[in-house]
Amino acid sequence: AVVSTQSTGGAIKFGEYKLKSGIMSPVYFDLRALVSLPRLLRDAASLLYTAAAGMDYSVICGVPYTALPIATVISVDHDIPMVIRRKEMKDYGTKKMVEGIFEQGEACLIIEDVITTGGSILETVDVLNTAGLKAVDGVVLLDRQQGGHVNLTNHNFNIRSVFNISEILDILVKGGDIEKETVEKTMQFIKDNVLFS
Repeated sequence: AVVSTQSTGGAIKFGEYKLKSGIMSPVYFDLRALVSLPRLLRDAASLLYTAAAGMDYSVICGVPYTALPIATVISVDHDIPMVIRRKEMKDYGTKKMVEGIFEQGEACLIIEDVITTGGSILETVDVLNTAGLKAVDGVVLLDRQQGGHVNLTNHNFNIRSVFNISEILDILVKGGDIEKETVEKTMQFIKDNVLFS
């Protein structure tokens, strides 16, 4: 199973966690644990690859840093070239913000692990487009349902998600991994903290 609190090696956490957006959340998805769980990493990559069916792209880019290993698995498994977006420019060497081989105007699919506001994807889109790629499509493993999809759509970016938070919570409660009370608390938090609508 791709989703259960036991099988994900602690990737799904309940408590109080500060998100990149600055808000406190009762649930945190720490998908960095996937790098230590090769079978789940491959499963996640496969789900994302399938979600991208029909999208127009010839190169992929994982949003730094968590999505990089997922994008690498997709690249290797499906023989798709990959580029790497740097988070910061080095002051030596080529000083490039995008590493890899690509053509100007080439369509690049963005791979992401989780979206809340979509901000990390938009940062990546800006860097890729500035480097000469065309980044207008992406896939994400989990949409937290806090407005990221709306924000990306408003920026003319097409995003598809494998799961949303409602689906994940439903799977976890049906599997006996969490109590219904946890679902209710989490969904109330989501409802109260939609950042874009």
